[in-house]
Amino acid sequence: MQKRRIAIACYGVAAAVILGGFIYKNHLTAEFYRRQVVNGYRHAFNEVVAEVAELDSALQKCVFSGTPGMETETFMGVYGASMSAKQALGELPNRDDGFQQTSGFIAKVGDYAFSLSKKTARGEELTEEEKENVRKLSDAASVLSGNLTGVLSEVNDGSLTLEELGEIERRASKRGDAATGAFSERIKVAEDEFPEMPTLIYDGPFSSHIEGMMPKFLEGKAEVSQEDARKAAADFLGFDNLSYDGERAGNLPVYIFSLPLYGGTSSVEVSKRGGEIVNVYSSRISGDPTITADEAVEIAKKFLADRGLTSLAESYRMSQNNTVTVNFAHTQGGVICYTDLIKVSVARDTGNVVGYEAQGYVMHHREREIPEPQVSEEDAQAKVSKRLKVLSTGLAIIPTDGRNEVFTREFKCEAEDGRHYIVYINAETGREERVIILVESENGTLAM
Repeated sequence: MQKRRIAIACYGVAAAVILGGFIYKNHLTAEFYRRQVVNGYRHAFNEVVAEVAELDSALQKCVFSGTPGMETETFMGVYGASMSAKQALGELPNRDDGFQQTSGFIAKVGDYAFSLSKKTARGEELTEEEKENVRKLSDAASVLSGNLTGVLSEVNDGSLTLEELGEIERRASKRGDAATGAFSERIKVAEDEFPEMPTLIYDGPFSSHIEGMMPKFLEGKAEVSQEDARKAAADFLGFDNLSYDGERAGNLPVYIFSLPLYGGTSSVEVSKRGGEIVNVYSSRISGDPTITADEAVEIAKKFLADRGLTSLAESYRMSQNNTVTVNFAHTQGGVICYTDLIKVSVARDTGNVVGYEAQGYVMHHREREIPEPQVSEEDAQAKVSKRLKVLSTGLAIIPTDGRNEVFTREFKCEAEDGRHYIVYINAETGREERVIILVESENGTLAM
């Protein structure tokens, strides 16, 4: 009996030792990965600081460059540094607890520099306003670089630790909110010292004019009541059982309604000004197809025509999850206006329209004063690559990155390998504006 107790005790001790070994091993493994994560954050932050310093240096060179060739080179240096800094920032936890101004500044500076590089590459001179913007951006970059270098010094001397970032990200992801710590608070302090940014008006996605853009189609139209908006949605859909779900503010304020429709729930957005239908989204999932993609396109065309939208031409189509989405662009005097876009989605199992997106149309549509082309079709076609065979030509208004418009001659082309492209030549200056790749498959056409 005594021997049995001793054996049991020995087994217990052995089990405890083994369990302890597993726990210790797991602890070492967790510690190893924790250090790996922290080292990754340290490397990424070092890269951010280094690339912002490079951004600062490149901007200073831009300020004192005197020829278009050197300006182009230095602006591309700014763009390259901003891309590298953005990549490094992407490796750090980046919620609402740090790097927000830094990230926004880097993106805007890079895009603005890229825009100016295209201008100087064409041999055009910068305006005095653009030169002053570059100087102000350079001053801001110097402040940012100095502040981040100061934070890095505190990390290197142990005053700050990056270990909190992993914990912050874990807790924030779990709770769905932002958490803060000493490092994040230090970054916030550094960003609070950020100088005022210049107002950047240029042809790019971060231009200050974009924030103030108002819907052109709604200009001069009166505001409608919630009930009038509901009636407009009911007339548009042909169903009256809509429920009010709220509103959305911004440059295009809307009333939001919902209703059960075709076995799903549809959400309808109606503009407060003018009572125009902006979007219709459906939660319904389409079943097996009973109609062809061509038949779906004809249903989409009839849907628009029945609602008085007759000046629209089919642009592209794409079939996904048994639903065909057709892009329609407004036409005026034979000119396709790709900015005035409406998308209609048709379920291929029932033939019902289950989606309608008209925000592009509402934001940009109006009667335009379209000038006569200053560049002949022959001269414009001479700018198209000799490696492409022109299949058809036309006139088109296309959007720029800054949501402006360019009047162009459109050339639909084919390469030797059978792939299709569209080349746009400015109809007023003869400059090649854009080359679009058409990715064609059995599901439709995607423009890239």
